[in-house]
Amino acid sequence: MVEGILVEGLIYGILAFGVFVSFRILDFPDLTVEGSFPAGAAAGAVVASAFNLSSNAVLHGLAVPAGMLAGFVVGGIAGFATAAVYHKLRIPPLLAGIVTMTGFYSIDLRILGGKPNYPLITNNPMLKLARSFLGGALPSEWSLFASCVLVCLVLFGLLDLFFHTEIGIAMGALGDNENAVIQAGIQPNRLRTWGIMLANALPGLSGAMAAAYQGFADVNLGQGVVASGLATVMLGELIIRSQFISVQLLRVLIGSILFRALMYAARSWGYVAGITPNDLRLLTALLIILSVALSRIKRKR
Repeated sequence: MVEGILVEGLIYGILAFGVFVSFRILDFPDLTVEGSFPAGAAAGAVVASAFNLSSNAVLHGLAVPAGMLAGFVVGGIAGFATAAVYHKLRIPPLLAGIVTMTGFYSIDLRILGGKPNYPLITNNPMLKLARSFLGGALPSEWSLFASCVLVCLVLFGLLDLFFHTEIGIAMGALGDNENAVIQAGIQPNRLRTWGIMLANALPGLSGAMAAAYQGFADVNLGQGVVASGLATVMLGELIIRSQFISVQLLRVLIGSILFRALMYAARSWGYVAGITPNDLRLLTALLIILSVALSRIKRKR
């Protein structure tokens, strides 16, 4: 139970990194995540399983990194599509994300070979490698957790380094004051495009890992992930307040684990209060409202 909550929290914490970049760093309300997450799941599942079945030893050995890279790249492509629609056609951010999300549903079906679901029960190299991580020194579930910790630590370190570079700092400034970025001689549209691509590449990677963990990729995996990502980010902000980017990234992961724990508790013991799995979306919405309300109360104090 505990290891399952931790693993899910870390996998979906990578998705929350993307939501954090779009909503907090760029101040760009982006719904593309509901398209980039299942697209990453589809691409990651198909590529990893195809490489794993290859008779070429090199391709077979690259099944896991290839699947993760495929999810990351496809998610980034979804972000690029949203940025292009937003900048070239002057469509509002929310509508641009909806357009991309809708279009990627058909693209996901193409990736999955025209089927809405792609099973990975007998051919799941990512999960197999994660369960045997550290050479069997730990039980399979804790080995899976350790592998997810490693991936999240690498991403945490890379993102922390990136947001301390000139481009990363400029990206943060873009969300606060676009005119300041223009005065610094930086092209804001190009910078925003890179940011939106990053904000969707991370959910794409998360989708590839989630598909491996669940044992299937599905075109409907993205339903509700924007709301859960926002709840995660806000929950982390409610617990830890800081202006340091490293702490902000860390609290995203903490918020994700806490959010998954709350959802598990609602599924397991919610029957006492008459709560069913059908109410989880409503609980997520209420959690977002509660987080916003408590944050405003804290600010007033």
